[in-house]
Amino acid sequence: MIREDLIYVGIDLHKDTHTAVIIDCFNNMLGDITFANTPAEFPKLVKKVKKYCIDGKQPVYGLENAYGYGRALAVWLIEKGYAVKDVNTSISNRQAKHQGAMYKKSDKDDAKAIALATVNMLDKLPDACPNDAYWTLGQLVNRRDNIMSHLTRLKCQLHEQLYVAYPSYKTFFTDISRQNALYFWEQYPSEKYLKGKTVEELRSELVPISHNKCSTSTCERILEAIARDNVKQDAYQSERDVVTRGIVSDIKHYNEQLKLVDEELEKLYHKLGCTLHTIPGVNITTAVKILSEIGDINRFSNADKLAQFAGIAPLKLSSAGKGKDRASKQGNRRLQATIYFLAIQMVQISSKGTPRNAAFRAYFERRTAEGKNGKQLLICISRRLINIIYGMLKSGTEYRMPVVKVQDNVESV
Repeated sequence: MIREDLIYVGIDLHKDTHTAVIIDCFNNMLGDITFANTPAEFPKLVKKVKKYCIDGKQPVYGLENAYGYGRALAVWLIEKGYAVKDVNTSISNRQAKHQGAMYKKSDKDDAKAIALATVNMLDKLPDACPNDAYWTLGQLVNRRDNIMSHLTRLKCQLHEQLYVAYPSYKTFFTDISRQNALYFWEQYPSEKYLKGKTVEELRSELVPISHNKCSTSTCERILEAIARDNVKQDAYQSERDVVTRGIVSDIKHYNEQLKLVDEELEKLYHKLGCTLHTIPGVNITTAVKILSEIGDINRFSNADKLAQFAGIAPLKLSSAGKGKDRASKQGNRRLQATIYFLAIQMVQISSKGTPRNAAFRAYFERRTAEGKNGKQLLICISRRLINIIYGMLKSGTEYRMPVVKVQDNVESV
């Protein structure tokens, strides 16, 4: 695409309304419009833009996050045959800062920053591709993240209650949110409910819940710890027992929700024919996180474009011939973080003393011996992982572990 033949439309997206700013290739502002976020209002935008599409010029639309509030608009524009680019928030923010004192925080100024980013990075921005399958995958991943946040908060609340009712509660169960532990807290939120309870009676209750994994020694340890603590019955403990039971009920509810979401994620993941789970250290949960952020791989023409989108392309900062490779602060931060932690796993040594990925470990050790910094190497490994992920998604092939040859105490791939 020749920049001079295009008109650039930056759109700041919101729940109720969108604001669009129209500029030319020389960054001259041509017009702006605010319209409701409903399909009935979308033609107003196109009609406004067409006024400036003279001499055969074509519009290109830049949307900041085309997979959230702007998804309906992105789908509508693509169906009409228009070019739609997905502008990452960090890119538009950087463009806004470049405006200096001229920038004022408003929908119109934000839309102009998005339009400028579309002009300046036209060839690097990925095409918006709000495919229903990938959009739904993203919704499920977000739902799973929200459930995990709720569970973390509820577990902290449960710890707070148990610390008073059972000072030695951490010796009862290795995980206070497991099924047998939740049953115990629900039935016995404080020790007064255990009065007269024998080891055999307690074990007969917990064995079916724990799938025959609750031993007599476990029940003995619980009752002995309670007797040893000799907790004084505080006033209003019965009211706090209601709180404990309510927290347990909420945890059980979210555990069920998590199970349902994980089942749907796995079904959709296999429907998409993805093979990322064949990479060592990548389970389906990690794979769907990566896939939901990338979306349709066909919107990236090569691995370099994907690396730029993820903000993983190493930046060489140097002066007078000296410098370091640093991670970019731009791009999709969620994808960047997932790939970076995956890179850490790739170079780790398992509990058995064997590397999780022999090829990456060999590369890490070789470059470390050359004096490279660990963080720099993780950036380089993240970039290699991007190449691998891009190739696997593009071709649908499974991961094949490279053979590491050892010659004269030097490992090579």
